[in-house]
Amino acid sequence: MSIIARQLRLFFTAIQFFTRLPIPRWVGFDATWLQPAVRYFPLIGWLVAAMTAGVYWLASMLWPAAIAVLLSMLVGILLTGALHEDGLADVCDGFGGGTTMERVLAIMKDSRVGAYGVIGLVLVLMLKSVALHVMPAQQTITALCIAHPLSRWFATVLIWRLHYAREEGKAKAMAQRMQLGEFAFASICGWLPLIWLIASGYIAWQKAAAAMMLAALACVYLVSLFLRRIGGYTGDCLGAVQQTTEVCLYLGLLIA
Repeated sequence: MSIIARQLRLFFTAIQFFTRLPIPRWVGFDATWLQPAVRYFPLIGWLVAAMTAGVYWLASMLWPAAIAVLLSMLVGILLTGALHEDGLADVCDGFGGGTTMERVLAIMKDSRVGAYGVIGLVLVLMLKSVALHVMPAQQTITALCIAHPLSRWFATVLIWRLHYAREEGKAKAMAQRMQLGEFAFASICGWLPLIWLIASGYIAWQKAAAAMMLAALACVYLVSLFLRRIGGYTGDCLGAVQQTTEVCLYLGLLIA
């Protein structure tokens, strides 16, 4: 298999795992492809950003901004199958209700959603909707294009540096540590939209710095929490990091 064909297969594997988008039949599926496909996780953010920003732009010409934001968020949730939102809710339940490592992991594995999960998810979704609503329309589109790739890049940092906390799990196949080259490629995909938008004058570097600082602080806090409570990360932890850093990027853009 040629290098291009292999990378295409890995890219489509990432789409298959992280979204509900259809992929060509020739791709197939093999669990061993998941680990090298993680390099494309931030690039999946490009797809989500393009679709959510496109829906927001179209909807804003027909309805008030609040409705456009909600429709944009709805498309993003449908596109990813609420994969990351589910992870956030599970983390809130597990770390909110568990007192031991075993109990935390058991609660996160439970398909039922408890009070901590509902409250955490609702608050994050509300913060997203309000933050995007109060931005000018152009800044909202810019924020979506920045936040979706970068929030997924923050999640890849965990895969690069931390150990998987479970003996088995849905994310176990992709949980082997990333090679430096794989992480470098993911970093380029995650950071490129932000760098291009700063260079093009669509966003001031001060706004970008404020957003990145707030998101980085949130990521550091979550990583320290995961290490202290369960000694690593799970697939749910990746979703929690993605959702938390996404909303922090929006809030950081508003600080400046």
